[in-house]
Amino acid sequence: MTRLAIAMDLGTSGFRAHAIDLNSREIISTAITTRHPLPGANVIDHLHFALEMSVEIAGNVMMEAVNKVLGRLRVPLDDVVRLAVCGNPIQLSLFQRIEIRDLAFAGKRKLEALGVVPPKRDATVLTASQIRGLMIPAEAEVLIPPAVRHEIGADALAMMIQTGMLERDETSLTTDYGTNAEMALFHQGQVITGSTAAGPALEGQQITCGMLAMPGAISDLNRVDHLHRLIVLDQDMLSIMGPLINLETGNVREAGEIEPVGITGTGTVAIVSQGLEANLVRLPRINTLDAEFHLSSDINFTEEDLKEAGKAIGSVRAGHVTLCHEAGIDMGDVVTAYMSGASGTYVDALKAQRLGMIPPRVKTIYQVGNTSLAMARDLVLDPKKLDMMSDLAKNLRQTHCMFAASKVFEKIYILELSFWTEGMPFSQYQAFLRRYGFPELLTIEGSPEVIRTVRRDIDDLGRLGLVTVPDVGQIVQVQFEECTACFECVASCPEKAIRHLEGSDPPVLILDQSLCNGVACRRCERACPPKGFSLERFFKE
Repeated sequence: MTRLAIAMDLGTSGFRAHAIDLNSREIISTAITTRHPLPGANVIDHLHFALEMSVEIAGNVMMEAVNKVLGRLRVPLDDVVRLAVCGNPIQLSLFQRIEIRDLAFAGKRKLEALGVVPPKRDATVLTASQIRGLMIPAEAEVLIPPAVRHEIGADALAMMIQTGMLERDETSLTTDYGTNAEMALFHQGQVITGSTAAGPALEGQQITCGMLAMPGAISDLNRVDHLHRLIVLDQDMLSIMGPLINLETGNVREAGEIEPVGITGTGTVAIVSQGLEANLVRLPRINTLDAEFHLSSDINFTEEDLKEAGKAIGSVRAGHVTLCHEAGIDMGDVVTAYMSGASGTYVDALKAQRLGMIPPRVKTIYQVGNTSLAMARDLVLDPKKLDMMSDLAKNLRQTHCMFAASKVFEKIYILELSFWTEGMPFSQYQAFLRRYGFPELLTIEGSPEVIRTVRRDIDDLGRLGLVTVPDVGQIVQVQFEECTACFECVASCPEKAIRHLEGSDPPVLILDQSLCNGVACRRCERACPPKGFSLERFFKE
Protein backbone atom coordinates (compact mmCIF):
# COMPACT_ATOMS: atom_id res chain seq x y z
CA MET A 1 0.00 0.00 0.00
CA THR A 2 1.31 3.43 -0.99
CA ARG A 3 1.54 5.85 1.94
CA LEU A 4 2.42 9.43 1.08
CA ALA A 5 3.21 12.47 3.19
CA ILE A 6 3.47 16.16 2.40
CA ALA A 7 6.00 18.50 4.03
CA MET A 8 5.23 22.19 3.51
CA ASP A 9 6.96 25.45 4.38
CA LEU A 10 4.40 28.25 4.64
CA GLY A 11 6.96 31.01 4.18
CA THR A 12 6.38 34.73 4.28
CA SER A 13 7.39 35.09 0.63
CA GLY A 14 5.95 31.86 -0.77
CA PHE A 15 5.11 28.21 -0.18
CA ARG A 16 7.42 25.22 -0.75
CA ALA A 17 6.45 21.57 -0.49
CA HIS A 18 7.75 18.02 -0.82
CA ALA A 19 5.81 14.87 -1.60
CA ILE A 20 7.40 12.00 0.34
CA ASP A 21 7.03 8.21 0.10
CA LEU A 22 6.68 7.07 3.72
CA ASN A 23 7.59 3.48 2.86
CA SER A 24 10.95 4.30 1.26
CA ARG A 25 11.35 7.68 3.06
CA GLU A 26 12.33 9.22 -0.27
CA ILE A 27 11.32 12.61 -1.61
CA ILE A 28 9.24 12.17 -4.76
CA SER A 29 8.76 15.75 -5.96
CA THR A 30 8.95 19.42 -5.01
CA ALA A 31 6.69 22.37 -5.83
CA ILE A 32 7.24 26.03 -4.98
CA THR A 33 5.24 29.20 -5.55
CA THR A 34 6.71 32.27 -7.20
CA ARG A 35 5.24 34.51 -4.50
CA HIS A 36 2.88 34.54 -1.52
CA PRO A 37 -0.85 34.41 -2.32
CA LEU A 38 -1.87 37.07 0.21
CA PRO A 39 -1.65 40.74 -0.83
CA GLY A 40 1.39 42.62 0.40
CA ALA A 41 5.15 42.20 0.42
CA ASN A 42 5.76 40.98 3.96
CA VAL A 43 4.23 39.24 6.94
CA ILE A 44 3.00 42.52 8.47
CA ASP A 45 1.05 43.24 5.28
CA HIS A 46 -0.47 39.76 5.51
CA LEU A 47 -1.46 40.42 9.11
CA HIS A 48 -3.05 43.77 8.28
CA PHE A 49 -4.95 42.21 5.40
CA ALA A 50 -6.36 39.48 7.63
CA LEU A 51 -7.31 41.98 10.33
CA GLU A 52 -9.17 44.20 7.90
CA MET A 53 -10.67 41.62 5.55
CA SER A 54 -11.14 38.81 8.15
CA VAL A 55 -9.19 35.72 9.09
CA GLU A 56 -11.66 33.62 7.13
CA ILE A 57 -11.00 35.44 3.87
CA ALA A 58 -7.22 35.39 4.39
CA GLY A 59 -7.38 31.69 5.24
CA ASN A 60 -9.39 30.98 2.10
CA VAL A 61 -6.82 32.76 -0.08
CA MET A 62 -4.00 30.80 1.55
CA MET A 63 -5.83 27.46 1.24
CA GLU A 64 -6.44 28.06 -2.46
CA ALA A 65 -2.67 28.39 -2.91
CA VAL A 66 -1.89 25.42 -0.65
CA ASN A 67 -4.15 23.22 -2.78
CA LYS A 68 -2.55 24.46 -5.99
CA VAL A 69 0.86 23.49 -4.61
CA LEU A 70 -0.47 20.07 -3.60
CA GLY A 71 -1.85 19.58 -7.09
CA ARG A 72 1.51 20.36 -8.71
CA LEU A 73 3.37 17.72 -6.67
CA ARG A 74 2.24 15.11 -9.23
CA VAL A 75 1.25 12.44 -6.72
CA PRO A 76 -2.17 10.89 -5.97
CA LEU A 77 -3.45 13.01 -3.09
CA ASP A 78 -5.83 10.20 -2.05
CA ASP A 79 -2.74 8.33 -0.81
CA VAL A 80 -1.66 11.14 1.57
CA VAL A 81 -1.83 10.06 5.21
CA ARG A 82 0.16 12.88 6.84
CA LEU A 83 0.91 16.58 6.30
CA ALA A 84 3.32 18.71 8.33
CA VAL A 85 3.48 22.48 7.97
CA CYS A 86 6.13 24.87 9.27
CA GLY A 87 6.19 28.66 9.32
CA ASN A 88 5.85 31.70 11.52
CA PRO A 89 2.88 32.18 13.89
CA ILE A 90 0.95 34.42 11.49
CA GLN A 91 1.13 31.98 8.59
CA LEU A 92 0.25 28.95 10.71
CA SER A 93 -2.61 30.81 12.44
CA LEU A 94 -4.12 31.80 9.10
CA PHE A 95 -3.70 28.24 7.85
CA GLN A 96 -5.78 27.08 10.84
CA ARG A 97 -8.03 30.19 10.73
CA ILE A 98 -7.57 30.94 14.43
CA GLU A 99 -7.33 34.23 16.37
CA ILE A 100 -4.56 36.57 15.17
CA ARG A 101 -5.31 39.85 16.96
CA ASP A 102 -2.90 38.89 19.74
CA LEU A 103 -0.16 38.86 17.08
CA ALA A 104 -1.02 42.43 16.09
CA PHE A 105 -1.42 43.99 19.55
CA ALA A 106 1.23 43.24 22.15
CA GLY A 107 -0.31 45.04 25.13
CA LYS A 108 -2.30 42.91 27.57
CA ARG A 109 -4.74 45.75 28.35
CA LYS A 110 -5.41 46.33 24.66
CA LEU A 111 -6.18 42.65 24.13
CA GLU A 112 -8.48 42.60 27.15
CA ALA A 113 -10.28 45.69 25.87
CA LEU A 114 -10.81 43.95 22.52
CA GLY A 115 -12.01 40.81 24.23
CA VAL A 116 -9.19 38.78 22.72
CA VAL A 117 -8.30 35.44 24.27
CA PRO A 118 -4.90 34.51 22.76
CA PRO A 119 -4.72 30.91 21.55
CA LYS A 120 -1.94 28.80 23.08
CA ARG A 121 -0.27 27.93 19.75
CA ASP A 122 1.16 24.78 21.22
CA ALA A 123 2.09 21.79 19.06
CA THR A 124 -1.01 20.01 17.85
CA VAL A 125 -2.07 17.13 15.64
CA LEU A 126 -5.35 17.59 13.77
CA THR A 127 -7.10 15.71 11.02
CA ALA A 128 -7.43 17.21 7.56
CA SER A 129 -11.19 17.44 8.12
CA GLN A 130 -10.48 20.06 10.82
CA ILE A 131 -8.69 22.34 8.31
CA ARG A 132 -11.38 23.76 6.04
CA GLY A 133 -10.80 23.30 2.34
CA LEU A 134 -7.65 21.18 2.58
CA MET A 135 -7.68 18.78 -0.37
CA ILE A 136 -6.24 15.64 1.19
CA PRO A 137 -8.17 12.72 2.76
CA ALA A 138 -10.25 13.80 5.75
CA GLU A 139 -8.60 11.28 8.07
CA ALA A 140 -5.02 12.34 7.20
CA GLU A 141 -2.93 13.70 10.10
CA VAL A 142 -1.97 17.38 10.05
CA LEU A 143 1.02 18.20 12.26
CA ILE A 144 1.32 21.82 13.39
CA PRO A 145 4.43 22.73 15.41
CA PRO A 146 4.46 25.24 18.29
CA ALA A 147 5.34 28.92 18.45
CA VAL A 148 7.64 30.58 20.98
CA ARG A 149 6.24 34.10 21.19
CA HIS A 150 4.45 36.63 18.97
CA GLU A 151 6.91 36.75 16.09
CA ILE A 152 9.02 33.67 16.81
CA GLY A 153 7.45 30.50 15.54
CA ALA A 154 8.08 27.03 14.24
CA ASP A 155 10.37 28.30 11.49
CA ALA A 156 12.73 29.75 14.11
CA LEU A 157 12.66 26.51 16.10
CA ALA A 158 13.45 24.67 12.88
CA MET A 159 16.40 26.95 12.25
CA MET A 160 17.91 26.14 15.65
CA ILE A 161 17.26 22.41 15.43
CA GLN A 162 18.35 21.87 11.85
CA THR A 163 21.63 23.78 12.20
CA GLY A 164 22.61 21.80 15.31
CA MET A 165 23.72 25.03 17.01
CA LEU A 166 22.35 23.89 20.39
CA GLU A 167 24.53 20.79 20.34
CA ARG A 168 27.81 22.76 20.40
CA ASP A 169 29.43 24.71 23.23
CA GLU A 170 30.61 27.70 21.17
CA THR A 171 28.93 31.10 21.07
CA SER A 172 26.95 31.08 17.84
CA LEU A 173 24.33 33.05 15.97
CA THR A 174 21.84 31.68 13.47
CA THR A 175 19.70 33.82 11.18
CA ASP A 176 16.98 33.04 8.68
CA TYR A 177 17.46 35.85 6.16
CA GLY A 178 14.04 36.81 4.83
CA THR A 179 11.26 39.37 5.05
CA ASN A 180 10.86 38.44 8.71
CA ALA A 181 14.43 37.69 9.78
CA GLU A 182 14.36 35.30 12.73
CA MET A 183 17.60 34.99 14.71
CA ALA A 184 18.88 33.16 17.77
CA LEU A 185 22.04 33.70 19.83
CA PHE A 186 23.47 30.76 21.78
CA HIS A 187 25.89 31.66 24.58
CA GLN A 188 26.96 29.63 27.62
CA GLY A 189 23.99 27.29 27.40
CA GLN A 190 21.38 30.03 27.00
CA VAL A 191 19.44 30.90 23.85
CA ILE A 192 18.09 34.39 23.19
CA THR A 193 15.74 34.76 20.24
CA GLY A 194 14.50 37.74 18.26
CA SER A 195 12.82 38.62 15.00
CA THR A 196 13.01 41.73 12.87
CA ALA A 197 10.81 42.78 9.97
CA ALA A 198 13.81 43.12 7.66
CA GLY A 199 11.59 43.82 4.70
CA PRO A 200 11.11 42.11 1.36
CA ALA A 201 14.39 43.20 -0.29
CA LEU A 202 16.23 40.17 1.10
CA GLU A 203 13.76 37.99 -0.81
CA GLY A 204 14.01 40.02 -4.02
CA GLN A 205 10.69 41.79 -3.49
CA GLN A 206 9.96 45.54 -3.66
CA ILE A 207 13.04 45.71 -5.87
CA THR A 208 12.42 47.15 -9.34
CA CYS A 209 13.35 43.96 -11.18
CA GLY A 210 13.21 41.70 -8.16
CA MET A 211 11.96 38.13 -7.86
CA LEU A 212 12.12 35.24 -5.42
CA ALA A 213 14.85 32.62 -5.66
CA MET A 214 13.59 30.97 -8.83
CA PRO A 215 15.09 29.74 -12.12
CA GLY A 216 16.49 32.74 -14.00
CA ALA A 217 17.13 34.84 -10.89
CA ILE A 218 20.46 36.66 -10.51
CA SER A 219 21.76 35.28 -7.21
CA ASP A 220 25.27 36.76 -7.19
CA LEU A 221 27.79 38.71 -9.25
CA ASN A 222 31.58 38.84 -9.18
CA ARG A 223 33.97 41.50 -10.35
CA VAL A 224 36.17 40.66 -13.35
CA ASP A 225 38.50 43.64 -13.93
CA HIS A 226 36.06 46.53 -14.58
CA LEU A 227 33.20 44.18 -15.53
CA HIS A 228 30.95 41.84 -13.52
CA ARG A 229 30.01 38.20 -14.06
CA LEU A 230 26.41 37.43 -13.18
CA ILE A 231 25.58 34.21 -11.34
CA VAL A 232 22.10 32.91 -12.20
CA LEU A 233 19.92 30.07 -10.88
CA ASP A 234 19.13 27.35 -13.43
CA GLN A 235 16.08 25.07 -13.71
CA ASP A 236 17.45 22.86 -10.94
CA MET A 237 18.02 25.91 -8.68
CA LEU A 238 21.80 25.58 -8.99
CA SER A 239 24.06 28.61 -9.43
CA ILE A 240 25.69 28.80 -12.88
CA MET A 241 27.50 31.48 -14.88
CA GLY A 242 25.44 34.15 -16.55
CA PRO A 243 26.62 36.95 -18.84
CA LEU A 244 29.67 39.15 -18.26
CA ILE A 245 28.31 42.71 -18.19
CA ASN A 246 29.18 46.35 -17.69
CA LEU A 247 27.18 47.45 -14.63
CA GLU A 248 27.05 51.07 -15.76
CA THR A 249 25.62 50.37 -19.22
CA GLY A 250 24.27 46.82 -19.18
CA ASN A 251 26.33 45.95 -22.25
CA VAL A 252 27.03 42.23 -22.47
CA ARG A 253 30.70 41.51 -23.12
CA GLU A 254 30.38 37.74 -22.99
CA ALA A 255 27.35 35.47 -23.02
CA GLY A 256 26.78 33.06 -20.17
CA GLU A 257 25.19 29.64 -19.83
CA ILE A 258 21.83 31.17 -18.94
CA GLU A 259 20.04 34.48 -19.44
CA PRO A 260 18.77 36.27 -16.30
CA VAL A 261 15.16 37.37 -15.90
CA GLY A 262 15.35 39.26 -12.59
CA ILE A 263 17.20 39.84 -9.32
CA THR A 264 16.68 37.77 -6.19
CA GLY A 265 17.52 38.90 -2.65
CA THR A 266 21.04 37.49 -2.67
CA GLY A 267 21.65 39.22 -5.97
CA THR A 268 20.54 42.44 -4.33
CA VAL A 269 23.08 41.95 -1.53
CA ALA A 270 25.80 41.21 -4.10
CA ILE A 271 24.98 44.32 -6.15
CA VAL A 272 25.26 46.54 -3.07
CA SER A 273 28.52 44.90 -2.01
CA GLN A 274 30.10 45.05 -5.46
CA GLY A 275 28.89 48.59 -6.04
CA LEU A 276 30.58 49.74 -2.85
CA GLU A 277 33.75 47.81 -3.67
CA ALA A 278 33.95 49.32 -7.18
CA ASN A 279 33.28 52.84 -5.80
CA LEU A 280 30.09 52.97 -7.83
CA VAL A 281 28.06 53.47 -4.64
CA ARG A 282 28.42 56.31 -2.20
CA LEU A 283 25.51 55.91 0.15
CA PRO A 284 22.76 56.59 -0.57
CA ARG A 285 23.71 57.31 -4.20
CA ILE A 286 24.64 55.20 -7.21
CA ASN A 287 27.50 56.92 -9.05
CA THR A 288 26.53 56.21 -12.64
CA LEU A 289 25.26 58.59 -15.32
CA ASP A 290 21.61 57.64 -14.76
CA ALA A 291 21.98 56.68 -11.07
CA GLU A 292 21.19 53.05 -11.88
CA PHE A 293 22.98 49.73 -12.36
CA HIS A 294 22.16 47.77 -15.51
CA LEU A 295 22.39 44.01 -15.43
CA SER A 296 20.93 43.58 -18.91
CA SER A 297 18.99 45.69 -21.37
CA ASP A 298 15.85 45.36 -19.25
CA ILE A 299 17.08 44.51 -15.72
CA ASN A 300 18.11 47.52 -13.65
CA PHE A 301 18.80 48.41 -10.01
CA THR A 302 17.88 51.90 -8.80
CA GLU A 303 18.72 54.17 -5.88
CA GLU A 304 15.32 53.34 -4.38
CA ASP A 305 16.32 49.67 -4.57
CA LEU A 306 19.57 50.56 -2.81
CA LYS A 307 17.62 52.19 0.02
CA GLU A 308 15.26 49.20 0.33
CA ALA A 309 18.25 46.88 0.53
CA GLY A 310 19.92 49.10 3.13
CA LYS A 311 16.84 49.06 5.34
CA ALA A 312 16.83 45.25 5.30
CA ILE A 313 20.59 44.89 5.84
CA GLY A 314 20.53 47.44 8.65
CA SER A 315 17.62 45.71 10.34
CA VAL A 316 19.57 42.44 10.48
CA ARG A 317 22.66 44.06 12.00
CA ALA A 318 20.52 45.96 14.52
CA GLY A 319 18.99 42.65 15.55
CA HIS A 320 22.38 41.01 15.97
CA VAL A 321 23.68 43.90 18.07
CA THR A 322 20.56 43.80 20.26
CA LEU A 323 20.84 40.06 20.95
CA CYS A 324 24.51 40.44 21.89
CA HIS A 325 23.59 43.32 24.23
CA GLU A 326 20.91 41.14 25.86
CA ALA A 327 23.49 38.37 26.38
CA GLY A 328 26.07 40.81 27.79
CA ILE A 329 28.61 40.03 25.10
CA ASP A 330 30.30 41.85 22.23
CA MET A 331 29.70 41.02 18.58
CA GLY A 332 33.32 39.91 18.47
CA ASP A 333 32.50 37.06 20.86
CA VAL A 334 30.39 35.25 18.26
CA VAL A 335 32.48 32.37 16.92
CA THR A 336 30.10 30.67 14.47
CA ALA A 337 27.33 31.96 12.22
CA TYR A 338 24.60 29.90 10.55
CA MET A 339 22.72 31.25 7.52
CA SER A 340 19.39 29.66 6.59
CA GLY A 341 16.66 30.22 4.04
CA ALA A 342 17.07 30.87 0.32
CA SER A 343 18.78 34.19 0.97
CA GLY A 344 21.11 32.62 3.50
CA THR A 345 21.98 29.85 1.05
CA TYR A 346 22.62 31.60 -2.26
CA VAL A 347 24.27 34.74 -0.91
CA ASP A 348 28.05 35.09 -0.99
CA ALA A 349 28.69 34.89 2.75
CA LEU A 350 31.79 37.08 2.61
CA LYS A 351 29.94 39.81 0.72
CA ALA A 352 27.17 39.63 3.32
CA GLN A 353 29.71 39.90 6.12
CA ARG A 354 31.29 42.99 4.56
CA LEU A 355 27.85 44.64 4.61
CA GLY A 356 27.35 43.83 8.31
CA MET A 357 24.91 40.93 7.96
CA ILE A 358 27.26 38.52 9.77
CA PRO A 359 29.31 39.30 12.91
CA PRO A 360 32.79 40.53 11.96
CA ARG A 361 35.01 38.09 13.87
CA VAL A 362 33.32 34.71 13.29
CA LYS A 363 35.64 31.82 12.49
CA THR A 364 33.13 29.68 10.60
CA ILE A 365 30.02 30.38 8.53
CA TYR A 366 27.59 27.57 7.69
CA GLN A 367 25.03 27.98 4.88
CA VAL A 368 22.35 25.41 5.60
CA GLY A 369 19.38 25.85 3.22
CA ASN A 370 15.66 25.94 3.90
CA THR A 371 15.46 24.71 7.50
CA SER A 372 11.70 25.24 7.72
CA LEU A 373 10.96 22.79 4.91
CA ALA A 374 13.62 20.41 6.27
CA MET A 375 11.88 20.48 9.67
CA ALA A 376 8.50 19.73 8.10
CA ARG A 377 10.11 16.81 6.28
CA ASP A 378 11.54 15.47 9.55
CA LEU A 379 8.15 15.79 11.23
CA VAL A 380 6.28 13.70 8.65
CA LEU A 381 8.98 11.03 8.86
CA ASP A 382 9.12 11.08 12.67
CA PRO A 383 6.06 12.76 14.29
CA LYS A 384 7.66 12.32 17.75
CA LYS A 385 9.92 15.28 16.90
CA LEU A 386 6.88 17.45 17.56
CA ASP A 387 7.47 16.80 21.28
CA MET A 388 11.09 17.93 20.97
CA MET A 389 9.96 21.18 19.34
CA SER A 390 7.44 21.69 22.15
CA ASP A 391 10.08 21.29 24.85
CA LEU A 392 12.38 23.74 23.10
CA ALA A 393 9.58 26.30 22.63
CA LYS A 394 8.71 26.22 26.34
CA ASN A 395 12.33 26.85 27.32
CA LEU A 396 12.73 29.74 24.87
CA ARG A 397 9.64 31.62 26.02
CA GLN A 398 11.64 32.93 28.97
CA THR A 399 14.51 34.35 26.89
CA HIS A 400 12.83 35.96 23.91
CA CYS A 401 13.66 39.59 23.08
CA MET A 402 10.86 41.52 21.43
CA PHE A 403 12.66 44.05 19.25
CA ALA A 404 9.55 46.21 18.93
CA ALA A 405 9.83 46.98 22.66
CA SER A 406 13.64 47.17 22.79
CA LYS A 407 15.20 50.63 23.18
CA VAL A 408 18.54 49.13 22.13
CA PHE A 409 17.12 47.90 18.83
CA GLU A 410 15.36 51.22 18.28
CA LYS A 411 18.55 53.24 18.69
CA ILE A 412 20.69 50.94 16.56
CA TYR A 413 18.15 50.71 13.77
CA ILE A 414 17.82 54.51 13.59
CA LEU A 415 21.60 54.66 13.15
CA GLU A 416 21.39 51.99 10.45
CA LEU A 417 18.70 53.93 8.60
CA SER A 418 20.80 57.09 8.81
CA PHE A 419 23.82 55.21 7.47
CA TRP A 420 22.09 53.41 4.59
CA THR A 421 19.42 55.87 3.47
CA GLU A 422 20.87 59.28 4.42
CA GLY A 423 24.58 58.72 3.94
CA MET A 424 25.65 59.28 7.56
CA PRO A 425 29.44 58.65 7.73
CA PHE A 426 30.44 55.43 9.48
CA SER A 427 32.69 57.40 11.83
CA GLN A 428 29.64 59.35 13.00
CA TYR A 429 27.76 56.06 13.44
CA GLN A 430 30.54 54.88 15.76
CA ALA A 431 30.49 58.18 17.65
CA PHE A 432 26.77 57.75 18.37
CA LEU A 433 27.41 54.21 19.61
CA ARG A 434 29.95 55.57 22.11
CA ARG A 435 27.50 58.28 23.18
CA TYR A 436 24.82 55.65 23.83
CA GLY A 437 27.28 53.55 25.82
CA PHE A 438 27.40 50.72 23.27
CA PRO A 439 30.62 49.12 22.01
CA GLU A 440 31.79 50.24 18.58
CA LEU A 441 31.25 47.96 15.62
CA LEU A 442 34.36 45.90 15.02
CA THR A 443 36.13 45.65 11.69
CA ILE A 444 36.56 42.32 9.93
CA GLU A 445 39.77 40.48 10.71
CA GLY A 446 40.85 37.54 8.58
CA SER A 447 38.57 35.44 6.42
CA PRO A 448 36.19 32.93 8.02
CA GLU A 449 35.79 29.41 6.70
CA VAL A 450 32.56 29.19 4.69
CA ILE A 451 30.91 25.76 4.65
CA ARG A 452 27.94 25.11 2.36
CA THR A 453 26.11 22.09 3.72
CA VAL A 454 23.70 22.08 0.76
CA ARG A 455 23.97 22.84 -2.98
CA ARG A 456 20.75 24.86 -3.00
CA ASP A 457 18.21 25.97 -0.45
CA ILE A 458 16.14 22.83 -1.14
CA ASP A 459 18.88 20.26 -1.49
CA ASP A 460 16.80 17.26 -2.62
CA LEU A 461 14.12 18.02 -5.20
CA GLY A 462 13.04 14.37 -5.53
CA ARG A 463 13.06 12.02 -8.50
CA LEU A 464 10.33 13.96 -10.32
CA GLY A 465 12.16 17.25 -9.74
CA LEU A 466 10.90 20.79 -9.26
CA VAL A 467 7.73 22.49 -10.47
CA THR A 468 7.12 26.20 -9.96
CA VAL A 469 3.61 27.53 -9.37
CA PRO A 470 3.29 31.05 -10.83
CA ASP A 471 -0.52 31.24 -10.78
CA VAL A 472 -0.67 31.24 -7.00
CA GLY A 473 -3.32 33.93 -6.56
CA GLN A 474 -6.95 34.18 -7.54
CA ILE A 475 -7.97 36.35 -10.50
CA VAL A 476 -11.18 38.19 -9.62
CA GLN A 477 -13.50 40.28 -11.82
CA VAL A 478 -15.66 43.08 -10.41
CA GLN A 479 -17.99 45.57 -12.05
CA PHE A 480 -18.46 48.96 -10.36
CA GLU A 481 -21.60 50.96 -11.15
CA GLU A 482 -19.76 54.25 -10.57
CA CYS A 483 -16.91 53.37 -13.00
CA THR A 484 -16.38 56.05 -15.68
CA ALA A 485 -13.77 54.01 -17.61
CA CYS A 486 -10.97 56.48 -16.81
CA PHE A 487 -8.90 53.54 -15.50
CA GLU A 488 -6.92 55.72 -13.10
CA CYS A 489 -7.00 52.71 -10.76
CA VAL A 490 -5.10 50.67 -13.35
CA ALA A 491 -2.51 53.39 -13.94
CA SER A 492 -1.95 53.99 -10.22
CA CYS A 493 -1.24 50.36 -9.25
CA PRO A 494 2.51 50.02 -8.55
CA GLU A 495 2.45 46.23 -9.03
CA LYS A 496 0.25 46.20 -12.17
CA ALA A 497 -2.18 43.98 -10.32
CA ILE A 498 -5.27 45.62 -11.90
CA ARG A 499 -6.41 45.63 -15.52
CA HIS A 500 -9.69 46.12 -17.30
CA LEU A 501 -11.49 43.53 -19.37
CA GLU A 502 -11.14 44.57 -22.99
CA GLY A 503 -14.43 45.32 -24.70
CA SER A 504 -16.52 45.17 -21.54
CA ASP A 505 -19.40 47.65 -21.36
CA PRO A 506 -20.03 48.64 -18.64
CA PRO A 507 -16.36 48.29 -17.65
CA VAL A 508 -15.17 45.22 -15.75
CA LEU A 509 -12.00 45.41 -13.65
CA ILE A 510 -9.74 42.41 -12.97
CA LEU A 511 -7.43 42.00 -9.96
CA ASP A 512 -4.66 39.44 -9.44
CA GLN A 513 -4.90 39.08 -5.66
CA SER A 514 -1.32 37.87 -5.17
CA LEU A 515 0.16 40.87 -7.00
CA CYS A 516 -1.82 43.39 -4.93
CA ASN A 517 0.14 45.33 -2.28
CA GLY A 518 -2.81 44.99 0.07
CA VAL A 519 -4.70 47.21 2.45
CA ALA A 520 -1.65 49.32 3.33
CA CYS A 521 -1.48 50.58 -0.27
CA ARG A 522 -4.99 51.34 -1.61
CA ARG A 523 -3.62 53.66 -4.31
CA CYS A 524 -6.33 52.28 -6.58
CA GLU A 525 -9.07 53.54 -4.27
CA ARG A 526 -7.49 56.97 -3.83
CA ALA A 527 -7.02 57.37 -7.59
CA CYS A 528 -10.69 56.76 -8.45
CA PRO A 529 -12.30 60.18 -9.25
CA PRO A 530 -15.89 59.20 -8.29
CA LYS A 531 -14.54 57.20 -5.28
CA GLY A 532 -16.56 54.18 -6.32
CA PHE A 533 -13.65 51.74 -6.40
CA SER A 534 -13.55 49.31 -3.47
CA LEU A 535 -10.63 46.95 -2.92
CA GLU A 536 -12.68 44.88 -0.49
CA ARG A 537 -15.08 43.76 -3.21
CA PHE A 538 -12.29 41.82 -4.94
CA PHE A 539 -11.94 39.68 -1.84
CA LYS A 540 -15.40 39.59 -0.28
CA GLU A 541 -17.63 38.86 -3.28
